[in-house]
Amino acid sequence: MPLSVSRSARIPVLFLLATTAGLAALVFTRQSADVRLGSPAATETSGIAVSSRSPDRFWLLNDSGCPAELLLLSATGADRGRLSVTGVTNRDWEDLSAFRLNGKPYLLIADTGDNESRYPTCRIHVIAEPPLPNGDARLDAAAAPEWSIEFRYADGPRDCESVAVDTAENRILLLSKRTDPPTLYQIPLRPAKGAEVIARPIGTTSVKPPRGFPIHPFGSQPTGMAISPDGSVAAVATYLSVFVFSRAKGESWPQAFAKPATVLLPHGLPQAEAITFSADGHSIIVASEGARTPLVFYNDQPAK
Repeated sequence: MPLSVSRSARIPVLFLLATTAGLAALVFTRQSADVRLGSPAATETSGIAVSSRSPDRFWLLNDSGCPAELLLLSATGADRGRLSVTGVTNRDWEDLSAFRLNGKPYLLIADTGDNESRYPTCRIHVIAEPPLPNGDARLDAAAAPEWSIEFRYADGPRDCESVAVDTAENRILLLSKRTDPPTLYQIPLRPAKGAEVIARPIGTTSVKPPRGFPIHPFGSQPTGMAISPDGSVAAVATYLSVFVFSRAKGESWPQAFAKPATVLLPHGLPQAEAITFSADGHSIIVASEGARTPLVFYNDQPAK
């Protein structure tokens, strides 16, 4: 089954997505679902991405201190094996994206965590997504990156846990975690060989919870980011909630992030650090660190 929740299971608890030119208003609602991370290795989840090959499979990665591998799970959260990433280390993996480039499916690993903002450079690794096993069969495979990107920030080291791929512009977007306000950066998806890659700031945004929300000491720090398959919506996770930025036709991502976000109701997860869209773009899926933690789904529908 696709990685989403039946719309009959909706709990009507979410806000309206702001209407912009060329984009219909949407209602995102948090779901009643019983999907838990079943892989025993999924204890430090910091990135999640729905497979580009199959909408009923998704990938996870763990952050620093864990093996350099991606975990494969079914739509029900069942363990479906792992993919070892050879030739690289997991310094502090913090986000994961699935995308297609020239028709070929890839997985992007963001080794961009830097809690103390002390690393002079960070890295992105891109691997080809392997063929997936059928049914309940488990994956046991290894792959080296097709390409890696070492880059530095134009304004000094940054901690970044929110990374997404903008395939329309062939670029990678990065949103800083510990700056106030969060800063949006970009680097090319396929830099020229041998070129120095510099992440340059292109805008800022606000992810401050609205009045009346629970108080969380880190509720304004971005911990994950995803872009919808049609490129019209970006979703940013924090330890408290999810912030949704809509992009109208002809609008840039810096313009979209400069607008007020729609803030979804708190996800209730202990340490949410991973977010993705379903393959059809109708669900936002949030995951947390910790063993056997649930996934939280937010589904959309046209506003009446």
